[in-house]
Amino acid sequence: MKVTILMSDTGGGHRSVATAVESALVTENPEISVELVDGLLDYAPFPFNRLPDWYPTIIARFIGLWRYGYWLSDDPLRARFVNLLIRPFFRSSVHRFVQQHKCDLLVSTHPMLVTSILDGLDVMRPPFVTVVTDLVTAHAWWFDKRADLTLVPTEAARVKALECGIAPELVQVVGLPVSESFSRTLKKKLAREKLGWDSTAFTVVLMTGAEGMEPLWSIANALRISNMSLQLVIVCGRNERILAELKNLDWPFDTHLYGFVDNMSVIIRGADAVITKAGPSTVIEVLNCGRPLLLCGAIPGQEDGNVNYVVENNLGWWTPYPQDILARLRLLHGKNTKCVDSVSGVIDKSLVTRSASTVASKIIGLLSKPV
Repeated sequence: MKVTILMSDTGGGHRSVATAVESALVTENPEISVELVDGLLDYAPFPFNRLPDWYPTIIARFIGLWRYGYWLSDDPLRARFVNLLIRPFFRSSVHRFVQQHKCDLLVSTHPMLVTSILDGLDVMRPPFVTVVTDLVTAHAWWFDKRADLTLVPTEAARVKALECGIAPELVQVVGLPVSESFSRTLKKKLAREKLGWDSTAFTVVLMTGAEGMEPLWSIANALRISNMSLQLVIVCGRNERILAELKNLDWPFDTHLYGFVDNMSVIIRGADAVITKAGPSTVIEVLNCGRPLLLCGAIPGQEDGNVNYVVENNLGWWTPYPQDILARLRLLHGKNTKCVDSVSGVIDKSLVTRSASTVASKIIGLLSKPV
């Protein structure tokens, strides 16, 4: 049996969810073959195939335009109209994709690869599963009545699915899939020893996501001149310019600087507090590790709901300015155990910690159904 998972690198969340589902599928059933395909980069027509490259620049320089475009298109009727307009441009691309990737089931982890793909499939298509990667504020493009199953991370996302016409029995809340490595099984002290950090210092991890799009430098510099006693870890992602600038600064405390890394779960588990943007996968990864979460930024539209989700559930704090971050860190210093226990308790009540396995089980269930 073969499963093809469609994703695209417009932000790191789509790939990380796809990878988590891939790993869970193979773990649940080693006989399943899983293939990840970047549907936009490899198959979409111009200009859609350039979105993975343009996305960081759009978010960094044209955030107002992005906000307006998101708001304008986030409606079932308007989304359907846009899909009708672009359907002719995608038809040949979808046909080429289908010919090159024969499979027994299709999974999409990207909103632009749901209706556009279903429009190009014939009546003999394989089962189609949508795995929504937006935690709360899910765009209307995610939801198509023809999908055999739509899996959403939160009840708020389920409500949006129902508003977009998905039948109640075809949408299920399963949490947001993340890698099994993001758990609380590795103790903080062991994680720090593995990374070569001071095992006793109050440790703050500052990260920006894979593309390094947040105002990292201003936050890092505010921490540098704060006179706080701490150990600072900065993950710059692919932003090599900021990484080089930070390396040239004099730091009054132990500071560990990283570019793009593949051991983020170990880094997070070594932290006392994590400062990051409100990307859905990052939020859930940090919470799965049971670490206090300080949100320093959010992409308008798609990430606004994530901030509300974190704050309203007492999972972390909205700290959009450096002075907010410093004030919260000073309060957290020496009070981590209570905060971590609170975070862990809320997460343990959700499906998040076993979400990837839950999604894999749902997919395998569809594969097992007779055609």
